[in-house]
Amino acid sequence: MNTVRGARERARIEVTAAIKDEARRRLADEGAAKLSLRAVARDLGMVSSALYRYFPSRDDLLTALIVDAYDSLGAAAEQADARALAAGAPPRARWIAVCEAVRAWGLERPHEYALIYGSPVPGYSAPMDTVGPASRVGNILIGIARAAHEGRGLALPPLPATLRAEADRMTADFATGLPPEVTAALVAAWAQLAGLVSFELFGQFNRVVEDRDAFFTHAADQLAHGVGGAPPCDGGGRPPPPGGGGG
Repeated sequence: MNTVRGARERARIEVTAAIKDEARRRLADEGAAKLSLRAVARDLGMVSSALYRYFPSRDDLLTALIVDAYDSLGAAAEQADARALAAGAPPRARWIAVCEAVRAWGLERPHEYALIYGSPVPGYSAPMDTVGPASRVGNILIGIARAAHEGRGLALPPLPATLRAEADRMTADFATGLPPEVTAALVAAWAQLAGLVSFELFGQFNRVVEDRDAFFTHAADQLAHGVGGAPPCDGGGRPPPPGGGGG
């Protein structure tokens, strides 16, 4: 009985993976707004009623794709930070490594990046299931800022009085231990990171930025500086030499 159950579970996993792979292919060809369960079923040689046993609606399939994309991006960012940390990198260099991992993931998977950071899909409202996966990159950046704050300290960015209450709320909600000034700057930096990658992916840098690698590393370094990090790294994304700061 256990053998039969195990075989059924493996078959379900394989079919689920095939459905999601085909859906990703259609995302690349047509975009999320045109995703159709019937079309996915047809391309897989399945009757639509069979596919509904795996994903009851288009929104359920979209949610699965969105969660997978956020988790894949989060894993790439976490691995980049783990490598930097293992190499003894200071927080500033860890920040840049994570930002570069986000960019690399987006360039490799532009249609999945567009799914999570592009235009909203008409008629789709993301459920709470997506919140945890969507927070992974932000949580890494918060952790790096916290390490810098607990180490050499951070230069507090300016915070207008009109934003103080909101910054206090955000800090209590998801960035405990950080000064509210840093929390507000972190949220802005997170949004700017997504904007930098989006501009590159969707063509806004065409005829504007030629050396995209150098430009991005510099921009990521400036984002860290805006959050309150140590003096900028050198042009290669490395911390300054001893005596010049590096936290």
